[in-house]
Amino acid sequence: MNLIHCTEARHAGAILDILNEAIVNSTAVYDYAPRPPSAMAPWFATKRSQGWPVLGLEAADGTLASFASYGSFRAWPAYKYTVEHSIYVHHAHRGQGLGRRLLAALVDEAQRQGLHTMVGGIDRDNAGSIALHRSLGFEPAGVIRQAGFKFGRWLDLAFYQRVLATPAQPVDG
Repeated sequence: MNLIHCTEARHAGAILDILNEAIVNSTAVYDYAPRPPSAMAPWFATKRSQGWPVLGLEAADGTLASFASYGSFRAWPAYKYTVEHSIYVHHAHRGQGLGRRLLAALVDEAQRQGLHTMVGGIDRDNAGSIALHRSLGFEPAGVIRQAGFKFGRWLDLAFYQRVLATPAQPVDG
């Protein structure tokens, strides 16, 4: 698998397919309805305007097997050094270490961008994602009990965070 920077023109459809499968079949996304193709242009536009990466792993034949990105944690300016990330792996490629490669690449990218804290919101029952995050230095940062309701049950949202050594000289404003 090759690590790549995803582009809207080449990868929007594959990203949408991976994301929509997660929406319909998992608690990786606390959403009910698959997103339409028209959602991808504004999603990519936001990533571009903010300088947020969209990383992917492609198979030798060019098929996108997984993608990851991050974005603003909260909208207020003082959170500018904190991002919340997401990682999605195509169901046919799970259990192959792709999430680990993408999360490590996101950490590297966050450090290059001078960010300080990475946050992952993970369904508390997602033991695989929690183990992945812990293995790469993320620590528990709290749980919001019954934060979501999906598949006929309440879902607890666990937060995991990793504090980075960057930026060298943070500033207000």
